[in-house]
Amino acid sequence: MAARNIRVTTSDFANMRNDKAVYVDKTRLIYEMVHDDRAYFLARPRRFGKSLLVSVLQAYFEGKRELFDGLAMAELEQDWVQYPVFKFDMSITNYIYPVDLASVINANLMPYEEKYGRSGNDDDGPGVRLHYLIRRAYAQTGQQVVVLIDEYDAPLLDVIREESFEPMRKMLQGVYKVLKESTAYLRFVFLTGITKFSQLSIFSALSNLTDITMEPRYASICGITKDELCTELMPEVSAMAEELGISNDALLAQLKHKYDGYHFTKNCPDIYNPFSLMNSLKRRELKNYWYSTGTPTLLTKTIAQYTLRPEDLDNFNASEMELNAPMEKAETPIPVLYQSGYLTIKTVRNGKYRLGFPNEEVRVSFLKGLVPYYTKLPERENLSFVMSLTDAMEDHDVDRAMNLMRSFISSIPYNAERQDEAHYKTIFYLIFRIASEFCVRTEECTAAGRSDALIETEDTIFLFEFKLDGSAEEALKQIDDKGYAIKYDAGDKQIIKIGANFDKERRTIERWVTNL
Repeated sequence: MAARNIRVTTSDFANMRNDKAVYVDKTRLIYEMVHDDRAYFLARPRRFGKSLLVSVLQAYFEGKRELFDGLAMAELEQDWVQYPVFKFDMSITNYIYPVDLASVINANLMPYEEKYGRSGNDDDGPGVRLHYLIRRAYAQTGQQVVVLIDEYDAPLLDVIREESFEPMRKMLQGVYKVLKESTAYLRFVFLTGITKFSQLSIFSALSNLTDITMEPRYASICGITKDELCTELMPEVSAMAEELGISNDALLAQLKHKYDGYHFTKNCPDIYNPFSLMNSLKRRELKNYWYSTGTPTLLTKTIAQYTLRPEDLDNFNASEMELNAPMEKAETPIPVLYQSGYLTIKTVRNGKYRLGFPNEEVRVSFLKGLVPYYTKLPERENLSFVMSLTDAMEDHDVDRAMNLMRSFISSIPYNAERQDEAHYKTIFYLIFRIASEFCVRTEECTAAGRSDALIETEDTIFLFEFKLDGSAEEALKQIDDKGYAIKYDAGDKQIIKIGANFDKERRTIERWVTNL
């Protein structure tokens, strides 16, 4: 069977269908949505299929029935009405100044003004222009207007803590509030984004805007479920498994570990990141695709603003109110981390949500992005060091590993450190955690206390205890005195104990000793 066309560089539904590209059919859910209500908001992380969903809605409301042949929509929809559709993409540039936003709004409005005409003064603001545009389209076509706004919050996310935020907020507010005033002329409104910016007043102004972000019924409207992977994408799974020389089941397990695990509601099926999954099936490689499309600049700023240890991100408790809190009013980092897709819902109990990294791709990529923040060293230098350190640990060469650690920590600029034991532990955790084949835990609980760090490989357990301006011998003795290794004695893995002392004045590892 010839390989099917997988398109990962476009979110244009018409192009995908005309080119016979693979499309995971979401049109049954879309049909239910457009016939159930008239105005929706959906928040999902970036690269999660929001733009493709908007493009499908555009094709549907433009009456392009031929694009839906073979899909659920073709059987469900009987009346293919052609509506005037305004699709605005707010993510077409990076925003720095208000003039950037003005240019994007103008670029979005102009094609429709060329089609339906423009009235009013030349100096009319974008909100006034949209107001008249909706009414002209309605008058000329006799049909209510459909407004689709993709990544409505992109301008504000770029400047969330900058001076440009307030003037951009006011400009966008003037545009979005027109949608409330135009309800009689609108057939359907759909907005996508990452967060709900309360200061835009759009969610209070549009009282009929249904937020389906955490609605179980629409949980899988973006992303790919296990059932979809194992049915609609099984030809690609089989081809990739054959090329890698493994079984289908083995590959499915690896794909799940790497890209699955997103949950957007209390009772949500596991959802795969579509961008990463489709890239992996197309290129037949298990790589970190999603993270490479953007760096967590906003997230590292958020980490700096709040007291938060990266070690805690895999077991974080939150309320539903915190998950939905607008980013600009957030009192904790939870809204940024959850809404951006770096944390997801793991379990729900008694109204409390436990959050964690959705999968290994996100975990490793996010921590890699944090290392430069904590060390102030270039990412290339960090990753080169990690590769050497990983080799040393796999060879059980503790002295080489610790010498590498000492050299690395000594190279960290003076102003990057808080100069306390916790900071050194965080750097240690990040460095070893991004070597994804290692299981790394900090402050591992035992009956007599908590060990500072544990690294578990296929055949070895490394137990670390650190002291700041103490002695390596004292640290090693604590491992034995507290019985940190007892719980692992019954296993068949070698246990290597390492006691290390950080020298605050020299800002490095002063000495270490082991039980070898």
